[in-house]
Amino acid sequence: MTPGQIAALIVAVSFALLVLILAIPLIKLGRTLDEATIAIRKAHENSEPLLTNANATIGHVNSQLKRVDVITADARAVTGNVSVLTSLFTATLGGPLVKVAALSYGVSRALHRRRRTKALDEAGYGRQSRSGRTSRRGGRR
Repeated sequence: MTPGQIAALIVAVSFALLVLILAIPLIKLGRTLDEATIAIRKAHENSEPLLTNANATIGHVNSQLKRVDVITADARAVTGNVSVLTSLFTATLGGPLVKVAALSYGVSRALHRRRRTKALDEAGYGRQSRSGRTSRRGGRR
């Protein structure tokens, strides 16, 4: 064998080893792609019932939202009616009730003062002038 043939043989063996070394990751990559393809296929098969159930759920939620819309509209109408009723009550009875409340407060204050004055008169304090009060206090101002 000549040195050129030996070099060619070494190059051929090296090339064969290189091909084998590179073939292992390619085979593993092919298996990974096969597994990914199987997983995607299974996910596609299982997604149809899931989407069907999701559509049914969304339909049910939409029907419930329609009911809530009706309830909200009724609540809005009730709120408006209460507001109108409150303003009507305030306009018709609010003024007279305030006047009656003020009158009852004034009468109760007057009766309280009258009772207090009567109690002071009975105790002997009566209505005294300012000078009489200062003398009773001991001359303080």
